[in-house]
Amino acid sequence: MASKTYKYQAQVLVREYLLADPFVPCTSVLGGIFMCKMAYDLTQLISPFYYKGHASLTKIQRIEWNNRGMSSAHAIFITIMSLYFVFFSDLFSDRLEGLITFRSSNLSTFTLGVSVGYFITDLAMIFWLYPSLGGMEYVLHHIISVCAIAYAMLSGEGQLYTYMVLISETTTPGINLRWFLDTAGMKRSRAYLVNGVMMFFAWLVARIFLFIYVFYHIYLHYDQIKQMHKLGYLLSFVVPAALFVMNVMWFAKILRGLKKTLAKRQ
Repeated sequence: MASKTYKYQAQVLVREYLLADPFVPCTSVLGGIFMCKMAYDLTQLISPFYYKGHASLTKIQRIEWNNRGMSSAHAIFITIMSLYFVFFSDLFSDRLEGLITFRSSNLSTFTLGVSVGYFITDLAMIFWLYPSLGGMEYVLHHIISVCAIAYAMLSGEGQLYTYMVLISETTTPGINLRWFLDTAGMKRSRAYLVNGVMMFFAWLVARIFLFIYVFYHIYLHYDQIKQMHKLGYLLSFVVPAALFVMNVMWFAKILRGLKKTLAKRQ
């Protein structure tokens, strides 16, 4: 009986506060920041048990280690949710009446807020330790991401395209794993090679081919996009284009790194 009471109270809390229309943006962003703190601390707690050399890392290396654990947690969360909304949910289905560019739900808005909380947290860490956690390209990437996601969260416009672009976060755990292996002195290991090959194909699909599909989808639904507010209209074109250029530049670096790794093994 007591367990049912607690379950009911939890459902009321989620329905009337966390996912209530006026509170969704605030609670979701705060939830994202809290998730980052939890993931950061959890990475710091469990890492020494799985990597004996963790204690010998420098202070900045330990911070980056924990930061990458945090970004991997966000990437897994937002990839799962983005795949759900884009491919499995009926929210953005063409079978439904109404413009897809203006569709949203409390859950889709809450999920975007969690992502905003992550990007704010990570951007704050980048600024605080600049340039140890990333250079200006990371700052630009995060600022563009925060602006686009926050606009979709607050306005409810263009959430489909926001989630399409966020699917690209599926490559983040692989990138972080590559850094973990390198820092752990496993650059010549088979795991490092396999990771490089998988990251090449994952990046090609999730950050090159996917963006080409996004541009094609925007072309097919341009009559709906032009009905968005001016800022939303501009973000629908500028953000994917800017991120695509960055993705191509980073893909070239991945390709050079993979070639170098394969050459050393011949």
